[in-house]
Amino acid sequence: MNNTRRDFMKLGAVTLAGALLPPVSRASENIAPPESQSAIVSPPLAAAGLRLLTFAAPDHPGSPRVGVLQPSGDRIMDLGEAAQRQGKKLSFDPSQMLSLIAAGDSALTEVRELLVHAEAGDGLLLKDVKLLAPIPVPARNVYAVGWNYVDHFKEGEGLRNASTTPKELPDHPVFFTKGSHTINAPFGTIPYDPNVSTQIDWEGELAIIIGKRGKNIPEVSALDHVLGYAVINDTTARDIQQKKHGGQWFKGKSLDGHGPLGPWIVVTSGMGSEALDFNNLPLFTRINGVVKQEANTKEMYFKVPRIVSELSLGLTLEPGDIIATGTPPGVGFARKPPEWLKPGDVMETEIVGIGTIRNTIVAVG
Repeated sequence: MNNTRRDFMKLGAVTLAGALLPPVSRASENIAPPESQSAIVSPPLAAAGLRLLTFAAPDHPGSPRVGVLQPSGDRIMDLGEAAQRQGKKLSFDPSQMLSLIAAGDSALTEVRELLVHAEAGDGLLLKDVKLLAPIPVPARNVYAVGWNYVDHFKEGEGLRNASTTPKELPDHPVFFTKGSHTINAPFGTIPYDPNVSTQIDWEGELAIIIGKRGKNIPEVSALDHVLGYAVINDTTARDIQQKKHGGQWFKGKSLDGHGPLGPWIVVTSGMGSEALDFNNLPLFTRINGVVKQEANTKEMYFKVPRIVSELSLGLTLEPGDIIATGTPPGVGFARKPPEWLKPGDVMETEIVGIGTIRNTIVAVG
């Protein structure tokens, strides 16, 4: 272990000591924290893990900046500003998350060094900035996996078109994509246009962020290509998905703003055994404070290495690619009677160890 990483781990261990207690599930309460409470920082499972984010500062609302959440959890370090202050040259553009990701391990080392040499009180208060999606404009469509929780597959039985869908879980992951314009801020509003769809549904999911280019990646080395993870909601227009366009999913999954992502990327690359355990993360979706989905990523049918490996067969994955890994049971269309999002509803998606995103449904058109 090099000295920089050891120093950073010591810094994280001291400042996050109180947050390392076992997280308390809010599912039993069925009520979300009040709006005045931040509630976006779940107790970290890896104290030394970087949390990379994109934000807009109050004095420059139209200029996205790349930052990192400081170990205290209440401040953000602007990487460009910190590098300038510390007299260090960066190997990436500090206004573009995709540039940081493409720069690879050297960029992560630079970020860790900036944190180690930061002084108390450096940076902006988290509450004073506007968080954007970590990758506001993906270079390509968002990849996604369907039917990756057994109980979600079962809850849809009898509601799917029997002539076009399998009766049993497939032997290989079901892949589809969401248009890049679906990506929304972690606290952005989700548009609701009744002239387009009146059956908007929720799907809380773990998102994989690819960090290293690869093709035909062996499953055993798939995690070497993963930068980290974020929270995503694969918000879906069910009437479009199921009743139009021949049952093909793309359009119903690709309405503008129907893919909130964030609140940041929890980096696992280079962390080894200290990394966030993607195989054991509690996941919740709440609508107006009521828990609708409660699961754990250990219940995923196809695990992260299998997903990355199979998706890469004959298909090159690029740094910054986003893969939504599938949703657990509890979606609206499978409820009796069905439940749909409507203007004014507040949708919260939480993965313990990563954080919470909160999105309000707003009428448009």
